[in-house]
Amino acid sequence: MNNLSSSIKKIVSNKNTITIIGVILCIVILYIGYNFRINQKVSLSRVPYANQTIQPRTEITEDMVSYMNVPAAFIKGSYYNASNQIVGKYAKDDIMIAEGSLFYTDFLTDTSTVSNSAFSNVKSNETVISYNVGMDSTYANSMMPGDIINVYFKAKDDNGTIMFGKFISNITILDVKNSDGQRVFENTTESRTPAYMLFALPEDMHLLFRKAIYLSNTYEVELILVPNTQKQEKDDMEVYVSSKDIQTFIDEKTKMVSVDEILSSTEDKVNTQGNTSNKKDSSSNNG
Repeated sequence: MNNLSSSIKKIVSNKNTITIIGVILCIVILYIGYNFRINQKVSLSRVPYANQTIQPRTEITEDMVSYMNVPAAFIKGSYYNASNQIVGKYAKDDIMIAEGSLFYTDFLTDTSTVSNSAFSNVKSNETVISYNVGMDSTYANSMMPGDIINVYFKAKDDNGTIMFGKFISNITILDVKNSDGQRVFENTTESRTPAYMLFALPEDMHLLFRKAIYLSNTYEVELILVPNTQKQEKDDMEVYVSSKDIQTFIDEKTKMVSVDEILSSTEDKVNTQGNTSNKKDSSSNNG
């Protein structure tokens, strides 16, 4: 027994032996730690995914969901991990779920009637206008919902002199739709051509806007949509008439015309969607 104890003391007191043992322990620890980390990286999780492209506002059905094994370390964000959490929900109105994508919680909603969020910020005294546009008038489809635009006025007066100037400023685009009423900037693989731009104006400016269109034949009026490049917080951007001279000209030339005639004669270029009191009806009609 004494011999064993003596041998152990000799080994422990030998610096070379201690160094070797330390190196071996370090290698073992590194090996164990390395394998632990590798196993963490390659451990697989079984998750549901979209086996086809799912368009916005589409109800998720069982046949749209498949499962795959994915390394857990590759999955980021909050997602649903079972089909019974997914089936019956709807893709949000601004989300296209790509084939092969996980069902992230931000992609889906429980609401079956997805509201037209374009109208959510319209004030009670404003009227939503659906104004005819095209690729040229939207700067090659570069005007998007949320952008701020100005409307410029161009016309010829009674002397044939061209009038040109900023007419109405700080209009927020609510939506842009194609001729079928589908959103142009909806997240979809389908290419859509702009046909209508939706924006809201206070009722007095809405009527003034229509009066300007009413004069298009007699005074060759053109209303030109131009992006607003002014650096300003959107919340501080009040819609206003930019030129009193233009307003006076329009009012003077239409003072003998009834409102009903102005509204009916401009319906082919401007379709009003009503104010916020009937906003729900208009949203259902506009998809």
